[in-house]
Order: sequence, then C-alpha cells, then structure tokens
Amino acid sequence: MGELELRVALRGQRSVATHQYHRGALRVLRPHYLDDSGQVCYVVVNPGGAYLGADLFLLDVEVGDSASLLLTTQSATKVYRTPGSFAEQRMAVRLGEGARLELMPDQLIAYREASYRQRTSVTLRPSSCLVVAEVVTPGWSPDGAVFRYEEVRLRNEIRVETGTGTELLALDNLLIRPPLGDVAGLGFMEGFSHLGSLVVVDPRVDQALADELHQLTQPFDARTGLSLTRTIGGTTGLVLRSLSNSTEELNRLLGACANLLRERWFGQGPLDLRKH
Repeated sequence: MGELELRVALRGQRSVATHQYHRGALRVLRPHYLDDSGQVCYVVVNPGGAYLGADLFLLDVEVGDSASLLLTTQSATKVYRTPGSFAEQRMAVRLGEGARLELMPDQLIAYREASYRQRTSVTLRPSSCLVVAEVVTPGWSPDGAVFRYEEVRLRNEIRVETGTGTELLALDNLLIRPPLGDVAGLGFMEGFSHLGSLVVVDPRVDQALADELHQLTQPFDARTGLSLTRTIGGTTGLVLRSLSNSTEELNRLLGACANLLRERWFGQGPLDLRKH
C-alpha cells in the first residue's frame, strides 16, 4: 500500500508545494526547478522498487490557479508476477484556472504473469493545460517472448469544470490481455511490442496542431495516429498513440512532441530530467 498527496500553488514567481503527505511505499524527492520559468518538478519514488500482487497505490495531486507542476518518476514502473490479484494505481488530479501539469513518468514494464490496472481521473478548468505521456513495454521472459503478462489496463477520465457543471471530455481506455488472443497481430499491435501515448488538453489544441504533431512523428521508427476530442468550454483534447519495438524510440517521439508544446506555449527549452 502506498499513498501520496501533493498540492502545488503559485507563490510569487514560483510554484511551490503547500501540502505533502505520504504513507507506505510512495513518496516524493525534494522539489527542483529545471529552468527559470517557475515550474516546480517533483519525482515520485517507490522505495519497494516494483509493484506486486494486490499492491494498491493512491495518488492525489492538485495544481492551484496559475501554478505549474512537472511530475515524473525516479525510474521505470516494474510490475512483476501478481498471483491471486492484480496490482493497481489510482490517481486523482485537479487543475485550477490557468494551472498546468506535465505528467511524464518513465515507462511501465509488465513482466511474465503480471496483471496491472491504472486509473487516472482528471478534473480541470477550460483554461488549464494538461500533458500526459505513457509508454508500455513488455518485460523479459525466459522464452524470449514479448507478451507474457496477463493484463495491462490503463484508463484515463478527463472532465472539464465549467460554470454550468462538470462534463466528460475524454474517456481513454487501453486494455491489453495477451492470453485472450494474438495482440501482436493486425488490428491491435500490428507486429509491434511497445506502445506510447500522449494526451494533451489545452484551449490551443486544434486540428492544425494535430497535423503538425503527426508530421513531427514521421521520422521516428514507429507507427503513429492522432485524434481530437470534442470541445467543451473552449478547450479540446488530443490523443496520440504510437507503436514501436523500442522504448527509447517512443521516449524520443513523445519527448519531441512535448518539447514542441513547451517551447511554443511556455517558452521553455527541451525537457531534461537529468536522472542519469
């Protein structure tokens, strides 16, 4: 069991934590600032090093009005064998007016006989900015096969809070169950083993941006598609999916897209988390 609560607010020219709480197998390292933009960066740590059967991790994150948070992980999320029950992570996120969250974790690695479920619920304002990246990779198995895990389920719910209530903007549900069929085949993973996703919600998202990001992904050794959500309260979502056989290639692809947004919208340089 692990619990983590983090509240971030704008104080002067910098975003700072106004509340931190952790219990069990979750915590954050000390805050740091990668540039002079005032955006605060926190690194989530799981001292246990991996997720096992029946593990439950709860994260609650709030970014206040005009504050900016970059949230990442110390290393890859490893899910080992989960006999008896799945490992699970539930994350609740709330973004205020003009708030910004970049959620950029390292890759999720599902090993042989692993079952993992992740649910992320986001409530934001029409003026908020959300960028979420995710890479799913199969772990090593004795026979060398790439799809030996039982299940990976990633569910993102994004809601927009307006003056008339809260409306669902996007429900993104990814479910991979290798024992039930040939997930590597046509119509699913298309012969690839690794999957990357990028979710962006911002008032500046439109078809022109989707077309530009699609062109940006073309030089990479990956197959990529993009789609737009409907518009609620003046804000729109974008979902990018990319298939590849390389974690590094997907990280570079998603990083290139995120960096374009960082530079254009916020005048920041490329993301450099300096973990190694």
